[in-house]
Amino acid sequence: MALSTMKNSFLGNVKNLGQVRWISKDIRMGSESRLGMLAGCNKLADAVSVTLGPKGRNVVIGTSYGAPKITKDGVTVAKSIELKDPLANLGAQLVKQVASNTNDKAGDGTTTATILARAMFQRGCKAVDSGINPMDILRGINLSVEKIVSWLDNIKKQVTTNEEIFNVATISANGDKVIGRLIADAMQKVGIEGTITVSDGKTLNHELEVVEGLKLERGYISPYFIGNSKDLKVDLERPFILLHSEKISSVQSIIPVLEYVLQNQASLLIVAEDVDSEALATMIVNKLRLGLKICAIKAPGFGDTRREMLFDLASMTGAQVITPESGLKLDNPQQINQILGRAKLVTVSKDSTIIMEGSGDKNVIEERCNIIRSLIEQSNSDYEKEKLQERLAKMTGGVAVIKVGGASETEVNEIKDRVQDALCATKAAVEEGTVPGGATALLYATRQLDTLKPVNYDQKVGIDIVKEAIKAPLKQIVDNAGHEGAVVAGHLLKQEGHTLGFNAQTGQYVDMLAEGILDPTKVVKTALTDAASVASLMTTTEAAIIDLKEGKDETPSANPGGYMGDMY
Repeated sequence: MALSTMKNSFLGNVKNLGQVRWISKDIRMGSESRLGMLAGCNKLADAVSVTLGPKGRNVVIGTSYGAPKITKDGVTVAKSIELKDPLANLGAQLVKQVASNTNDKAGDGTTTATILARAMFQRGCKAVDSGINPMDILRGINLSVEKIVSWLDNIKKQVTTNEEIFNVATISANGDKVIGRLIADAMQKVGIEGTITVSDGKTLNHELEVVEGLKLERGYISPYFIGNSKDLKVDLERPFILLHSEKISSVQSIIPVLEYVLQNQASLLIVAEDVDSEALATMIVNKLRLGLKICAIKAPGFGDTRREMLFDLASMTGAQVITPESGLKLDNPQQINQILGRAKLVTVSKDSTIIMEGSGDKNVIEERCNIIRSLIEQSNSDYEKEKLQERLAKMTGGVAVIKVGGASETEVNEIKDRVQDALCATKAAVEEGTVPGGATALLYATRQLDTLKPVNYDQKVGIDIVKEAIKAPLKQIVDNAGHEGAVVAGHLLKQEGHTLGFNAQTGQYVDMLAEGILDPTKVVKTALTDAASVASLMTTTEAAIIDLKEGKDETPSANPGGYMGDMY
Protein backbone atom coordinates (compact mmCIF):
# COMPACT_ATOMS: atom_id res chain seq x y z
CA MET A 1 0.00 0.00 0.00
CA ALA A 2 2.79 2.36 0.94
CA LEU A 3 4.75 1.51 -2.23
CA SER A 4 1.66 2.13 -4.38
CA THR A 5 1.09 5.48 -2.73
CA MET A 6 4.73 6.48 -3.25
CA LYS A 7 4.55 5.43 -6.91
CA ASN A 8 1.40 7.46 -7.57
CA SER A 9 2.90 10.45 -5.80
CA PHE A 10 6.09 10.18 -7.84
CA LEU A 11 4.19 9.90 -11.13
CA GLY A 12 2.05 12.87 -10.16
CA ASN A 13 5.15 14.93 -9.52
CA VAL A 14 6.61 13.88 -12.88
CA LYS A 15 3.41 15.01 -14.62
CA ASN A 16 3.58 18.32 -12.79
CA LEU A 17 7.10 18.86 -14.14
CA GLY A 18 5.58 19.18 -17.57
CA GLN A 19 3.41 22.03 -16.28
CA VAL A 20 6.35 24.18 -15.12
CA ARG A 21 6.31 27.47 -17.00
CA TRP A 22 9.39 29.36 -18.02
CA ILE A 23 9.04 33.13 -18.36
CA SER A 24 10.70 34.13 -21.59
CA LYS A 25 12.46 37.47 -21.87
CA ASP A 26 12.60 39.88 -24.76
CA ILE A 27 15.45 42.29 -25.42
CA ARG A 28 14.82 45.68 -27.01
CA MET A 29 17.89 47.55 -28.21
CA GLY A 30 18.85 51.16 -28.89
CA SER A 31 16.20 53.61 -29.97
CA GLU A 32 13.41 51.07 -29.60
CA SER A 33 14.15 50.59 -25.90
CA ARG A 34 14.30 54.33 -25.19
CA LEU A 35 11.18 55.21 -27.17
CA GLY A 36 9.25 52.41 -25.51
CA MET A 37 10.19 53.68 -22.05
CA LEU A 38 9.41 57.24 -23.12
CA ALA A 39 5.88 56.17 -24.05
CA GLY A 40 5.29 54.98 -20.48
CA CYS A 41 7.02 58.02 -19.04
CA ASN A 42 4.69 60.27 -21.06
CA LYS A 43 1.56 58.47 -19.91
CA LEU A 44 2.49 58.71 -16.24
CA ALA A 45 3.66 62.33 -16.51
CA ASP A 46 0.46 63.34 -18.33
CA ALA A 47 -1.66 61.99 -15.46
CA VAL A 48 0.52 63.54 -12.75
CA SER A 49 1.16 66.96 -14.34
CA VAL A 50 -2.51 68.02 -14.37
CA THR A 51 -2.36 68.31 -10.55
CA LEU A 52 0.37 70.99 -10.51
CA GLY A 53 -0.29 74.50 -9.23
CA PRO A 54 -3.19 76.31 -7.55
CA LYS A 55 -5.43 75.65 -10.55
CA GLY A 56 -4.35 72.03 -10.91
CA ARG A 57 -7.06 69.44 -11.51
CA ASN A 58 -8.08 66.42 -9.47
CA VAL A 59 -7.33 62.84 -10.48
CA VAL A 60 -9.79 60.04 -9.71
CA ILE A 61 -8.16 56.70 -8.90
CA GLY A 62 -10.25 53.56 -9.10
CA THR A 63 -9.71 50.95 -6.40
CA SER A 64 -10.45 47.24 -6.26
CA TYR A 65 -12.47 47.83 -3.08
CA GLY A 66 -14.30 50.78 -1.60
CA ALA A 67 -14.97 54.17 -3.13
CA PRO A 68 -12.67 55.76 -5.73
CA LYS A 69 -9.91 58.01 -4.38
CA ILE A 70 -9.83 61.65 -5.48
CA THR A 71 -6.49 63.41 -5.08
CA LYS A 72 -4.24 66.24 -6.21
CA ASP A 73 -1.17 64.60 -4.73
CA GLY A 74 1.34 63.78 -7.46
CA VAL A 75 3.03 60.86 -5.76
CA THR A 76 -0.33 59.24 -4.97
CA VAL A 77 -1.26 59.43 -8.65
CA ALA A 78 2.13 58.08 -9.73
CA LYS A 79 2.05 55.14 -7.32
CA SER A 80 -1.35 54.04 -8.64
CA ILE A 81 -0.17 53.63 -12.25
CA GLU A 82 0.74 50.26 -13.77
CA LEU A 83 0.82 49.99 -17.57
CA LYS A 84 -0.07 46.89 -19.58
CA ASP A 85 2.81 47.19 -22.04
CA PRO A 86 5.93 45.87 -20.23
CA LEU A 87 8.38 48.20 -21.99
CA ALA A 88 6.24 51.28 -21.43
CA ASN A 89 5.77 50.16 -17.83
CA LEU A 90 9.55 50.15 -17.35
CA GLY A 91 9.62 53.86 -18.17
CA ALA A 92 6.62 54.58 -15.96
CA GLN A 93 8.14 52.73 -13.00
CA LEU A 94 11.44 54.59 -13.31
CA VAL A 95 9.68 57.96 -13.27
CA LYS A 96 7.48 56.73 -10.42
CA GLN A 97 10.72 56.13 -8.54
CA VAL A 98 11.61 59.81 -9.03
CA ALA A 99 8.34 60.86 -7.41
CA SER A 100 8.77 58.42 -4.51
CA ASN A 101 12.38 59.44 -3.83
CA THR A 102 11.50 63.14 -3.88
CA ASN A 103 8.59 62.50 -1.55
CA ASP A 104 10.80 60.55 0.87
CA LYS A 105 13.53 63.22 0.96
CA ALA A 106 11.54 66.46 0.84
CA GLY A 107 7.91 65.42 1.36
CA ASP A 108 6.72 67.53 -1.57
CA GLY A 109 7.71 68.46 -5.14
CA THR A 110 6.79 65.07 -6.58
CA THR A 111 4.83 66.52 -9.50
CA THR A 112 7.64 68.94 -10.33
CA ALA A 113 10.16 66.10 -10.26
CA THR A 114 8.00 64.01 -12.60
CA ILE A 115 7.61 66.87 -15.08
CA LEU A 116 11.36 67.59 -15.03
CA ALA A 117 12.25 63.92 -15.56
CA ARG A 118 9.92 63.62 -18.55
CA ALA A 119 11.19 66.87 -20.10
CA MET A 120 14.84 65.83 -19.77
CA PHE A 121 14.27 62.30 -21.03
CA GLN A 122 12.26 63.49 -24.05
CA ARG A 123 15.06 65.77 -25.19
CA GLY A 124 17.71 63.23 -24.26
CA CYS A 125 16.08 60.61 -26.51
CA LYS A 126 16.08 62.96 -29.49
CA ALA A 127 19.70 63.93 -28.88
CA VAL A 128 20.98 60.34 -28.62
CA ASP A 129 18.99 59.27 -31.69
CA SER A 130 20.59 62.11 -33.66
CA GLY A 131 24.07 60.79 -32.88
CA ILE A 132 25.08 62.80 -29.81
CA ASN A 133 27.35 60.96 -27.34
CA PRO A 134 25.10 59.94 -24.40
CA MET A 135 27.96 60.07 -21.87
CA ASP A 136 28.75 63.67 -22.80
CA ILE A 137 25.04 64.46 -22.48
CA LEU A 138 25.23 62.99 -18.97
CA ARG A 139 28.22 65.19 -18.09
CA GLY A 140 26.43 68.27 -19.41
CA ILE A 141 23.34 67.47 -17.32
CA ASN A 142 25.44 66.98 -14.17
CA LEU A 143 27.28 70.28 -14.72
CA SER A 144 23.97 72.09 -15.12
CA VAL A 145 22.41 70.59 -12.00
CA GLU A 146 25.45 71.48 -9.87
CA LYS A 147 25.33 75.07 -11.14
CA ILE A 148 21.59 75.46 -10.46
CA VAL A 149 21.78 73.93 -6.97
CA SER A 150 24.63 76.30 -6.07
CA TRP A 151 22.65 79.29 -7.36
CA LEU A 152 19.51 78.27 -5.45
CA ASP A 153 21.56 78.11 -2.24
CA ASN A 154 22.84 81.63 -2.93
CA ILE A 155 19.42 83.24 -3.45
CA LYS A 156 17.47 81.36 -0.78
CA LYS A 157 15.86 83.26 2.07
CA GLN A 158 15.56 81.79 5.54
CA VAL A 159 12.09 81.39 7.01
CA THR A 160 12.01 83.02 10.44
CA THR A 161 8.57 84.48 11.12
CA ASN A 162 5.21 82.85 11.69
CA GLU A 163 3.80 84.82 8.74
CA GLU A 164 6.43 83.37 6.39
CA ILE A 165 5.60 79.88 7.60
CA PHE A 166 1.92 80.64 6.99
CA ASN A 167 2.68 81.78 3.41
CA VAL A 168 4.67 78.64 2.58
CA ALA A 169 2.03 76.36 4.08
CA THR A 170 -0.78 78.17 2.24
CA ILE A 171 0.96 77.94 -1.14
CA SER A 172 1.77 74.26 -0.60
CA ALA A 173 -1.89 73.62 0.28
CA ASN A 174 -3.02 75.06 -3.08
CA GLY A 175 -3.90 78.45 -1.61
CA ASP A 176 -6.00 77.13 1.30
CA LYS A 177 -5.43 79.75 4.01
CA VAL A 178 -7.25 77.74 6.68
CA ILE A 179 -4.80 74.85 6.27
CA GLY A 180 -1.90 77.30 6.11
CA ARG A 181 -2.91 78.92 9.39
CA LEU A 182 -3.38 75.55 11.13
CA ILE A 183 0.12 74.42 10.12
CA ALA A 184 1.70 77.75 11.10
CA ASP A 185 -0.02 77.69 14.50
CA ALA A 186 0.97 74.07 15.07
CA MET A 187 4.64 74.74 14.28
CA GLN A 188 4.62 77.82 16.47
CA LYS A 189 3.28 75.86 19.44
CA VAL A 190 5.27 72.63 19.26
CA GLY A 191 8.41 73.91 17.55
CA ILE A 192 10.15 72.85 14.36
CA GLU A 193 11.22 69.47 15.73
CA GLY A 194 7.90 68.90 17.46
CA THR A 195 5.56 66.20 16.24
CA ILE A 196 2.68 67.31 14.02
CA THR A 197 0.30 64.61 12.86
CA VAL A 198 -2.70 64.62 10.53
CA SER A 199 -5.82 62.64 11.40
CA ASP A 200 -9.50 62.38 10.52
CA GLY A 201 -11.71 64.91 12.27
CA LYS A 202 -15.23 64.33 13.52
CA THR A 203 -16.74 67.61 12.32
CA LEU A 204 -17.05 69.56 9.08
CA ASN A 205 -14.31 71.96 10.17
CA HIS A 206 -10.57 71.50 10.58
CA GLU A 207 -9.22 71.61 14.13
CA LEU A 208 -5.85 71.87 15.83
CA GLU A 209 -5.23 70.03 19.07
CA VAL A 210 -1.95 70.78 20.81
CA VAL A 211 -0.57 68.61 23.57
CA GLU A 212 1.74 70.83 25.60
CA GLY A 213 4.53 69.05 27.42
CA LEU A 214 5.57 65.42 27.17
CA LYS A 215 3.09 62.76 26.13
CA LEU A 216 3.64 59.07 26.89
CA GLU A 217 1.57 56.39 25.18
CA ARG A 218 0.85 54.62 28.46
CA GLY A 219 -2.17 54.90 30.77
CA TYR A 220 -2.80 53.93 34.39
CA ILE A 221 -2.17 50.32 35.36
CA SER A 222 -5.34 50.10 37.46
CA PRO A 223 -8.62 52.05 37.22
CA TYR A 224 -8.64 52.25 41.04
CA PHE A 225 -6.21 55.15 40.69
CA ILE A 226 -9.03 57.24 39.18
CA GLY A 227 -11.00 57.68 42.39
CA ASN A 228 -14.15 59.78 41.94
CA SER A 229 -13.04 61.56 38.76
CA LYS A 230 -15.92 61.92 36.29
CA ASP A 231 -13.68 62.25 33.24
CA LEU A 232 -11.87 58.97 34.07
CA LYS A 233 -8.53 60.74 34.42
CA VAL A 234 -6.00 61.10 37.22
CA ASP A 235 -4.74 64.66 37.79
CA LEU A 236 -1.66 65.01 39.97
CA GLU A 237 -0.60 68.56 40.88
CA ARG A 238 3.09 69.15 41.59
CA PRO A 239 3.73 65.39 41.86
CA PHE A 240 6.96 63.64 42.70
CA ILE A 241 8.01 61.28 39.89
CA LEU A 242 9.69 57.90 40.45
CA LEU A 243 11.40 56.19 37.48
CA HIS A 244 12.27 52.48 37.74
CA SER A 245 13.77 50.36 34.93
CA GLU A 246 12.75 47.07 36.56
CA LYS A 247 9.52 45.51 37.76
CA ILE A 248 8.47 46.72 41.21
CA SER A 249 7.65 43.48 43.00
CA SER A 250 8.51 44.18 46.63
CA VAL A 251 6.17 46.16 48.86
CA GLN A 252 9.05 47.03 51.15
CA SER A 253 10.95 48.74 48.33
CA ILE A 254 8.31 51.42 47.82
CA ILE A 255 7.05 52.01 51.39
CA PRO A 256 9.83 54.56 52.15
CA VAL A 257 8.78 56.53 49.05
CA LEU A 258 5.09 56.44 49.98
CA GLU A 259 5.92 57.66 53.49
CA TYR A 260 8.10 60.46 52.09
CA VAL A 261 5.31 61.63 49.78
CA LEU A 262 2.73 61.54 52.61
CA GLN A 263 5.01 63.54 54.90
CA ASN A 264 5.37 66.21 52.21
CA GLN A 265 1.60 66.18 51.53
CA ALA A 266 2.35 65.71 47.85
CA SER A 267 1.34 63.31 45.06
CA LEU A 268 3.33 60.61 43.27
CA LEU A 269 3.65 59.24 39.73
CA ILE A 270 5.46 55.92 39.35
CA VAL A 271 6.84 54.90 35.95
CA ALA A 272 8.22 51.36 35.94
CA GLU A 273 8.56 48.31 33.68
CA ASP A 274 5.64 46.82 35.62
CA VAL A 275 4.19 46.69 39.12
CA ASP A 276 3.56 43.40 40.92
CA SER A 277 0.05 42.78 42.25
CA GLU A 278 1.19 42.97 45.89
CA ALA A 279 2.94 46.31 45.41
CA LEU A 280 0.00 47.59 43.37
CA ALA A 281 -2.42 46.63 46.14
CA THR A 282 -0.32 48.57 48.66
CA MET A 283 -0.50 51.69 46.50
CA ILE A 284 -4.27 51.43 46.07
CA VAL A 285 -4.87 50.81 49.80
CA ASN A 286 -2.81 53.89 50.66
CA LYS A 287 -4.84 55.89 48.17
CA LEU A 288 -8.23 54.72 49.43
CA ARG A 289 -7.50 54.76 53.20
CA LEU A 290 -4.92 57.51 53.63
CA GLY A 291 -5.89 59.72 50.71
CA LEU A 292 -2.49 59.38 49.03
CA LYS A 293 -2.59 60.89 45.56
CA ILE A 294 -0.76 58.29 43.51
CA CYS A 295 -0.77 56.69 40.07
CA ALA A 296 1.43 54.07 38.41
CA ILE A 297 2.03 53.53 34.68
CA LYS A 298 4.17 51.13 32.70
CA ALA A 299 7.26 52.61 31.06
CA PRO A 300 6.72 53.40 27.37
CA GLY A 301 8.55 51.60 24.57
CA PHE A 302 10.15 48.18 24.40
CA GLY A 303 13.62 46.77 25.03
CA ASP A 304 16.47 49.26 24.80
CA THR A 305 14.10 51.99 23.62
CA ARG A 306 12.14 51.71 26.89
CA ARG A 307 15.29 52.17 28.95
CA GLU A 308 16.43 55.17 26.89
CA MET A 309 12.99 56.78 27.11
CA LEU A 310 13.19 56.55 30.90
CA PHE A 311 16.44 58.51 30.78
CA ASP A 312 14.75 61.04 28.45
CA LEU A 313 12.00 61.41 31.03
CA ALA A 314 14.60 61.74 33.78
CA SER A 315 16.21 64.72 32.06
CA MET A 316 12.80 66.36 31.61
CA THR A 317 11.72 65.93 35.24
CA GLY A 318 14.99 66.06 37.15
CA ALA A 319 14.60 62.47 38.37
CA GLN A 320 17.17 59.68 38.46
CA VAL A 321 16.40 56.29 36.93
CA ILE A 322 16.71 53.37 39.33
CA THR A 323 18.60 50.61 37.51
CA PRO A 324 20.56 47.57 38.73
CA GLU A 325 23.78 49.44 37.84
CA SER A 326 22.90 52.78 39.47
CA GLY A 327 23.26 51.64 43.08
CA LEU A 328 20.36 53.87 44.10
CA LYS A 329 18.29 52.64 47.05
CA LEU A 330 14.78 53.71 47.95
CA ASP A 331 15.26 52.71 51.58
CA ASN A 332 17.73 55.56 52.07
CA PRO A 333 15.74 58.70 53.09
CA GLN A 334 18.62 60.97 52.05
CA GLN A 335 18.67 59.54 48.53
CA ILE A 336 14.91 59.65 48.00
CA ASN A 337 14.84 63.42 47.53
CA GLN A 338 17.58 63.15 44.88
CA ILE A 339 15.95 60.20 43.10
CA LEU A 340 12.48 61.72 42.70
CA GLY A 341 11.69 64.23 39.95
CA ARG A 342 8.94 66.83 39.85
CA ALA A 343 6.45 68.33 37.39
CA LYS A 344 3.83 71.06 37.54
CA LEU A 345 0.97 68.79 36.47
CA VAL A 346 0.50 65.19 35.35
CA THR A 347 -2.69 63.96 33.71
CA VAL A 348 -3.13 60.20 33.29
CA SER A 349 -5.92 58.65 31.23
CA LYS A 350 -6.68 55.10 30.20
CA ASP A 351 -4.27 55.22 27.24
CA SER A 352 -1.86 58.11 27.77
CA THR A 353 0.05 60.25 30.25
CA ILE A 354 0.83 63.94 29.81
CA ILE A 355 3.57 65.47 31.94
CA MET A 356 3.45 69.27 32.06
CA GLU A 357 6.42 71.50 32.82
CA GLY A 358 8.90 69.06 34.29
CA SER A 359 11.52 70.48 36.63
CA GLY A 360 14.53 69.18 34.70
CA ASP A 361 17.55 71.41 34.11
CA LYS A 362 17.45 73.06 30.67
CA ASN A 363 21.13 72.38 30.02
CA VAL A 364 20.67 68.69 30.84
CA ILE A 365 17.65 68.51 28.53
CA GLU A 366 19.55 70.19 25.67
CA GLU A 367 22.50 67.84 26.16
CA ARG A 368 20.15 64.85 26.01
CA CYS A 369 18.57 66.23 22.81
CA ASN A 370 22.00 66.66 21.20
CA ILE A 371 22.82 63.03 21.97
CA ILE A 372 19.62 61.91 20.23
CA ARG A 373 20.34 64.15 17.22
CA SER A 374 23.79 62.62 16.81
CA LEU A 375 22.28 59.12 17.00
CA ILE A 376 19.82 60.05 14.23
CA GLU A 377 22.69 61.16 11.97
CA GLN A 378 24.66 57.97 12.66
CA SER A 379 21.78 55.51 12.24
CA ASN A 380 21.35 53.57 8.99
CA SER A 381 18.02 52.02 9.98
CA ASP A 382 14.82 53.82 8.95
CA TYR A 383 12.95 52.21 11.85
CA GLU A 384 15.58 53.27 14.37
CA LYS A 385 15.63 56.80 12.93
CA GLU A 386 11.86 57.02 13.25
CA LYS A 387 11.98 55.98 16.91
CA LEU A 388 14.79 58.42 17.65
CA GLN A 389 12.89 61.24 15.93
CA GLU A 390 9.83 60.41 18.02
CA ARG A 391 11.92 60.67 21.17
CA LEU A 392 13.42 63.97 20.05
CA ALA A 393 9.98 65.33 19.23
CA LYS A 394 8.71 64.47 22.70
CA MET A 395 11.73 66.19 24.23
CA THR A 396 11.59 69.37 22.16
CA GLY A 397 8.04 70.48 21.80
CA GLY A 398 5.16 68.12 22.37
CA VAL A 399 2.59 66.98 19.84
CA ALA A 400 0.12 68.83 17.63
CA VAL A 401 -2.71 67.02 15.86
CA ILE A 402 -4.39 68.58 12.82
CA LYS A 403 -7.85 67.05 12.57
CA VAL A 404 -9.19 67.30 9.03
CA GLY A 405 -12.94 67.76 8.69
CA GLY A 406 -15.19 67.20 5.70
CA ALA A 407 -18.61 66.13 4.50
CA SER A 408 -17.47 62.70 3.30
CA GLU A 409 -14.62 60.24 3.65
CA THR A 410 -13.51 60.98 0.08
CA GLU A 411 -13.30 64.71 0.78
CA VAL A 412 -11.42 64.19 4.04
CA ASN A 413 -8.86 61.92 2.35
CA GLU A 414 -8.26 64.44 -0.45
CA ILE A 415 -7.72 67.27 2.02
CA LYS A 416 -5.47 65.09 4.18
CA ASP A 417 -3.17 64.56 1.18
CA ARG A 418 -2.88 68.33 0.72
CA VAL A 419 -2.32 68.95 4.42
CA GLN A 420 0.42 66.32 4.53
CA ASP A 421 2.13 67.85 1.47
CA ALA A 422 1.87 71.34 2.92
CA LEU A 423 3.23 70.16 6.26
CA CYS A 424 6.25 68.49 4.68
CA ALA A 425 6.92 71.50 2.44
CA THR A 426 6.74 73.86 5.39
CA LYS A 427 9.20 71.80 7.42
CA ALA A 428 11.53 71.75 4.40
CA ALA A 429 11.22 75.54 4.09
CA VAL A 430 12.14 76.08 7.72
CA GLU A 431 15.06 73.67 7.34
CA GLU A 432 16.69 75.11 4.19
CA GLY A 433 14.88 78.36 3.43
CA THR A 434 12.79 79.39 0.42
CA VAL A 435 13.15 80.70 -3.13
CA PRO A 436 10.61 82.58 -5.32
CA GLY A 437 7.69 80.21 -5.85
CA GLY A 438 5.52 79.06 -8.72
CA ALA A 439 8.57 77.39 -10.35
CA THR A 440 9.94 80.89 -10.97
CA ALA A 441 13.36 80.11 -9.47
CA LEU A 442 13.91 77.22 -11.89
CA LEU A 443 12.92 79.41 -14.83
CA TYR A 444 15.44 82.12 -13.94
CA ALA A 445 18.10 79.47 -13.32
CA THR A 446 18.34 79.12 -17.12
CA ARG A 447 20.43 82.32 -17.14
CA GLN A 448 23.03 80.70 -14.90
CA LEU A 449 23.62 77.95 -17.44
CA ASP A 450 24.78 80.52 -20.00
CA THR A 451 27.95 80.96 -17.93
CA LEU A 452 28.96 77.29 -18.19
CA LYS A 453 31.81 76.36 -20.53
CA PRO A 454 31.35 72.85 -21.94
CA VAL A 455 34.43 71.08 -23.32
CA ASN A 456 32.64 69.99 -26.49
CA TYR A 457 29.40 70.33 -28.43
CA ASP A 458 27.88 67.15 -27.00
CA GLN A 459 28.22 68.47 -23.45
CA LYS A 460 26.56 71.69 -24.57
CA VAL A 461 23.61 69.61 -25.75
CA GLY A 462 23.32 68.16 -22.23
CA ILE A 463 23.31 71.68 -20.79
CA ASP A 464 20.66 72.77 -23.29
CA ILE A 465 18.50 69.78 -22.32
CA VAL A 466 18.42 70.97 -18.70
CA LYS A 467 17.99 74.60 -19.80
CA GLU A 468 14.78 73.78 -21.63
CA ALA A 469 13.54 71.19 -19.13
CA ILE A 470 13.58 73.56 -16.13
CA LYS A 471 11.10 75.81 -17.94
CA ALA A 472 8.55 72.97 -18.00
CA PRO A 473 7.17 73.23 -14.42
CA LEU A 474 6.26 76.93 -14.77
CA LYS A 475 4.73 76.32 -18.20
CA GLN A 476 2.63 73.49 -16.75
CA ILE A 477 1.41 75.63 -13.84
CA VAL A 478 0.37 78.37 -16.28
CA ASP A 479 -1.24 75.89 -18.69
CA ASN A 480 -3.26 74.34 -15.84
CA ALA A 481 -4.50 77.84 -14.98
CA GLY A 482 -5.81 78.31 -18.54
CA HIS A 483 -3.06 80.61 -19.86
CA GLU A 484 -0.24 80.16 -22.36
CA GLY A 485 2.78 78.76 -20.56
CA ALA A 486 5.28 79.48 -23.32
CA VAL A 487 4.16 83.12 -23.59
CA VAL A 488 4.42 83.70 -19.83
CA ALA A 489 7.85 82.05 -19.62
CA GLY A 490 9.12 84.17 -22.51
CA HIS A 491 7.83 87.37 -20.91
CA LEU A 492 9.45 86.62 -17.54
CA LEU A 493 12.84 85.81 -19.05
CA LYS A 494 12.96 89.33 -20.52
CA GLN A 495 12.75 90.84 -17.03
CA GLU A 496 15.61 91.80 -14.71
CA GLY A 497 16.11 90.04 -11.38
CA HIS A 498 14.63 86.73 -10.29
CA THR A 499 11.58 87.57 -8.17
CA LEU A 500 8.95 88.56 -10.75
CA GLY A 501 6.62 85.65 -11.41
CA PHE A 502 3.15 84.64 -12.52
CA ASN A 503 0.44 84.24 -9.89
CA ALA A 504 -1.63 81.44 -11.39
CA GLN A 505 -4.37 82.02 -8.82
CA THR A 506 -5.06 85.59 -10.02
CA GLY A 507 -3.54 85.47 -13.50
CA GLN A 508 -1.24 88.44 -12.80
CA TYR A 509 2.48 89.12 -12.86
CA VAL A 510 3.66 89.84 -9.31
CA ASP A 511 6.77 89.99 -7.16
CA MET A 512 6.73 86.48 -5.69
CA LEU A 513 8.64 87.40 -2.54
CA ALA A 514 6.41 90.39 -1.81
CA GLU A 515 3.28 88.28 -2.36
CA GLY A 516 4.58 85.49 -0.15
CA ILE A 517 4.52 82.96 -3.01
CA LEU A 518 7.48 80.80 -2.05
CA ASP A 519 8.89 77.35 -2.77
CA PRO A 520 11.03 75.50 -0.20
CA THR A 521 14.63 75.40 -1.44
CA LYS A 522 15.01 71.78 -0.36
CA VAL A 523 11.96 70.73 -2.39
CA VAL A 524 13.17 72.46 -5.57
CA LYS A 525 16.71 71.09 -5.24
CA THR A 526 15.53 67.56 -4.49
CA ALA A 527 13.07 67.53 -7.39
CA LEU A 528 15.78 68.72 -9.80
CA THR A 529 18.53 66.36 -8.68
CA ASP A 530 16.29 63.28 -8.53
CA ALA A 531 14.75 64.02 -11.93
CA ALA A 532 18.16 64.59 -13.53
CA SER A 533 19.52 61.38 -12.03
CA VAL A 534 16.80 59.11 -13.41
CA ALA A 535 16.49 60.97 -16.74
CA SER A 536 20.26 60.56 -17.26
CA LEU A 537 20.06 56.83 -16.60
CA MET A 538 17.17 56.44 -19.03
CA THR A 539 18.91 58.55 -21.69
CA THR A 540 22.06 56.42 -21.51
CA THR A 541 20.06 53.17 -21.73
CA GLU A 542 20.97 51.03 -24.73
CA ALA A 543 19.04 47.83 -23.95
CA ALA A 544 15.83 46.93 -22.12
CA ILE A 545 14.99 43.39 -20.98
CA ILE A 546 11.29 42.70 -20.48
CA ASP A 547 8.97 39.75 -19.86
CA LEU A 548 7.19 38.41 -22.93
CA LYS A 549 3.41 38.43 -22.79
CA GLU A 550 1.83 34.96 -22.58
CA GLY A 551 0.93 33.55 -25.99
CA LYS A 552 2.70 36.32 -27.82
CA ASP A 553 5.17 35.65 -30.61
CA GLU A 554 8.70 36.08 -29.28
CA THR A 555 9.90 37.64 -32.52
CA PRO A 556 10.99 41.24 -31.83
CA SER A 557 8.97 43.98 -33.43
CA ALA A 558 10.22 45.04 -36.83
CA ASN A 559 9.08 48.60 -36.21
CA PRO A 560 11.49 50.34 -33.83
CA GLY A 561 9.43 53.47 -34.04
CA GLY A 562 6.22 51.80 -32.94
CA TYR A 563 5.98 54.00 -29.87
CA MET A 564 6.15 57.30 -31.71
CA GLY A 565 2.39 57.71 -31.51
CA ASP A 566 2.60 58.07 -27.73
CA MET A 567 5.25 60.80 -27.84
CA TYR A 568 4.57 64.50 -27.50
